[in-house]
Amino acid sequence: MTHNTPLSPRPLHYLAEVQRRALTAAQLRAHGVSAAETNERCRPGGPWQQLLPGVYLLHPGPPTAGERLHAVLLYAARSSHDDPTPMVPSQPRMGGPHAPLHYTDAMITGLAALTLYGFTSAPPLPSVEKIDVLVPRARRLRSTGCARVIRTPSLPAPRLVAGLPVAPVPRALADAVAELADPGAVYRLMTEAVRGRHCKPAEVVRELNQAKLLSRPHVVEAVDSLRAERRAIAEGRLYRLVREYGLPEPVWNVDLRLPGGPHLGGLDAYWPEHAVALELDTLAPHHGLRQDDDALGSQYARKRETLERLGIAVVHITPMKLRQAPEQLASVVRTALRTAPDRAPAAHVMVLPR
Repeated sequence: MTHNTPLSPRPLHYLAEVQRRALTAAQLRAHGVSAAETNERCRPGGPWQQLLPGVYLLHPGPPTAGERLHAVLLYAARSSHDDPTPMVPSQPRMGGPHAPLHYTDAMITGLAALTLYGFTSAPPLPSVEKIDVLVPRARRLRSTGCARVIRTPSLPAPRLVAGLPVAPVPRALADAVAELADPGAVYRLMTEAVRGRHCKPAEVVRELNQAKLLSRPHVVEAVDSLRAERRAIAEGRLYRLVREYGLPEPVWNVDLRLPGGPHLGGLDAYWPEHAVALELDTLAPHHGLRQDDDALGSQYARKRETLERLGIAVVHITPMKLRQAPEQLASVVRTALRTAPDRAPAAHVMVLPR
């Protein structure tokens, strides 16, 4: 045998026993399996089956959850159609130690992605009927079988989960929400995303806004519920901060108004004798979560400038600072209260319940 002698193709049982059991037509050809032989083996009652266009499962019977995920990626990935290079000769298990395969321009998104991230509010993979796969807008692919193709003008950088390319949580969440009509299901997914620290609330709403989902009443309802819960948690921490660090008790949740004049805005806490106001920046007032940092920052800045012109000191805090640095925030408030006599007398304002 010379160096120019072609290698014999692997025996067919090798593909099913050693190789990954979902392969494309190009990968089968690279193993020496002709299209005619593939079709013959995919006849009714045969040992193989066609799972998706150009993607074959090398055993009869239902595919496993992992095989469905890999098959969808093989169908959608650019390299699965353009590159006939065989797969690595091992069967990576979900979450196993094997090196991941590369799927170009395709990633799992939607409910299947959230399940891979470990969301308990997402259904188990075997019950996910359609597996969402994110591809560039220019790709000519159609949804078929268990694969639902979602196009985007710009692919995000994927996360590697269980050896698979997966869309970041905010994007996967938006793609999942787009297919859900149940406010409870939407709320549970959003809550788990934030509580589990998979992503920040601002990132969730940014993706929902870009996907034009904030016009759907059930999505707005879920987001508003999340807003109320997050504010309640932050307010609870604020009450504990005042008491645990021995600060004077303020009046809580009030509106300020000039006598006979305009409304000055709402405050979470106010110390009238010291003219010190505290504002808790939890979530944007519209749709519940921060959508535009610049616009919201301008809104807070205008209120703060107005109050400070009237001689009222404003302490602006965020839930993250309240959670991570309560002692520092207590010191800031205490300093503002202690230095009140050094400031010019504040204008008289009306303090009304909010």
